[in-house]
Amino acid sequence: MHKRASGVLAALGTLLLLSGAAIAQEKDPIKLGVLEDQSGDFAVATIGKVHGIQLAAEEINAAGGIDGRPLELVIYDTQSDNTRYQEFMRRVLQRDKVDAVFAGFSSASREAYRPIVDQFKGLAFYNNQYEGGVCDANMIVTGAVPEQQFSTLIPYMMETYGKKVYTIAADYNFGQISAEWVRNIVEENGGEMVGEEFIPLGVSQFSQTIQNIQTAKPDILVTLLVGTAQASYYEQAGAADLKIPMASSVNVGQGYEHKRFKPPSLANMFVTTNYIEEVDTPESKAFLEKWRAKFPDEPYVNQEAENSYLAVYLYKQMVERAKSTDHDAIRKVIAEGDVCMDAPEGKVCIDPKSQHMSHTIYLAKVGEDHSITFPKVWEDIKPYWLGEAGCDLTKSNPEAQYTPSNPPPAAN
Repeated sequence: MHKRASGVLAALGTLLLLSGAAIAQEKDPIKLGVLEDQSGDFAVATIGKVHGIQLAAEEINAAGGIDGRPLELVIYDTQSDNTRYQEFMRRVLQRDKVDAVFAGFSSASREAYRPIVDQFKGLAFYNNQYEGGVCDANMIVTGAVPEQQFSTLIPYMMETYGKKVYTIAADYNFGQISAEWVRNIVEENGGEMVGEEFIPLGVSQFSQTIQNIQTAKPDILVTLLVGTAQASYYEQAGAADLKIPMASSVNVGQGYEHKRFKPPSLANMFVTTNYIEEVDTPESKAFLEKWRAKFPDEPYVNQEAENSYLAVYLYKQMVERAKSTDHDAIRKVIAEGDVCMDAPEGKVCIDPKSQHMSHTIYLAKVGEDHSITFPKVWEDIKPYWLGEAGCDLTKSNPEAQYTPSNPPPAAN
């Protein structure tokens, strides 16, 4: 009897050890890589992205984590340097073994690291407004895209101010593809492009550009300038008394120029954005209250900060529905649809075909004193173009970026 009891106790001890190991395994952290520019040319617009991820992770951990597992953030400062994006992306996927990555501001940065994500079959969230077109099952995009921003903004501006349009854009893939969208929408609405300029990143002197605009006499100026240097255009244009109504998909919502620049340099600028801190709804106010409590010195809460915050919650939902951090399991959840949440901006949902997100789009108007009003709000604007053009990640994964002039092969 003594031997039998000892055997039972030994077996029971083994079971307890195994169950304890299982519990410990269940509580292993879920690791999220965060590769964002905390210094360098883009840091003004991107530090809030890191903070948004930190706030969401803290809230989720305080509520018990994801299926009992805490979130652990692995953060690197990419310093607005594409080479560092490549270096750190390899590091977080190979060495740090993160479960998902939140990465990138500029489209050049995204395209620098995206092949590495594809190589290692990682899962990356790009929480940025951008030029659209990425059809890649390893990418989830929570930022707004041209069919959400320009299909609302450009017709409004043409109806209000006239049909002669001039575009100035940063000379890389974001500016070039965004300008193509503007061109197409102007043409579809019976307008005329009276000028288009692509300006290298780093350029900060705009006297010739301002003269060109004055000569062309447009009704609307579309500004797609990026980074600290190019932002100097606005005060130079103000000094030249260039009072042409401006339309933008990047200003205010990213770099909060209306706060940083002296009035009235941004007066009469109209921006389509999915969130800025001036949004006056109960949901936005509650979000800002939590944000200010954690980050009281934050100069501004922009759309990318909100996109990054809600992306963590969307990831939580995907993992809980998949009952796994396995990427194939998460993609199956996305393909099922109804990955949605009530975000500070309003309800958002992930489109299964493109893995881009629907948005509430706010038309923000900058006044003479740089105050913000919202002449119009469009709810539930879907990222329709990629899916309609032939991208369907529920069926195939081309890992490619397309444009209106170079759509998916199915649409050719």
